[in-house]
Amino acid sequence: MKLYLVSALVLLMLGCARPVSHTNIPLSTYDDHTEYGIEDNEKGFGITVFYSRYQFIPESDSLATSCKGQLTSIAWEHSDSVGKEIEQINEQRIRISMGRNEITVITSCQAYALAKWKE
Repeated sequence: MKLYLVSALVLLMLGCARPVSHTNIPLSTYDDHTEYGIEDNEKGFGITVFYSRYQFIPESDSLATSCKGQLTSIAWEHSDSVGKEIEQINEQRIRISMGRNEITVITSCQAYALAKWKE
């Protein structure tokens, strides 16, 4: 009986992969699929986005694009709220990590980028 429980636990763990976190700041809810966190600094701010959604058939490229889009949108909203403009965020500089839970069929993404104030 113990062997079955251990085997089931191992299978569950193998079927679940979370994206790697680039920061450890607390996240706030943005919408049903998105959480975000902002770390201000003297040159701008760091922004972290955790984005996840149900995908019966995994479409990682589509989810990664949505994740990066949310990061950019939230960065611009934050800059508007503080009354400062930011430089365009280079998509190639966005650090991204993907994960998928095969049991719940939810694909998730964690993205991080630095937004710099425009001079």
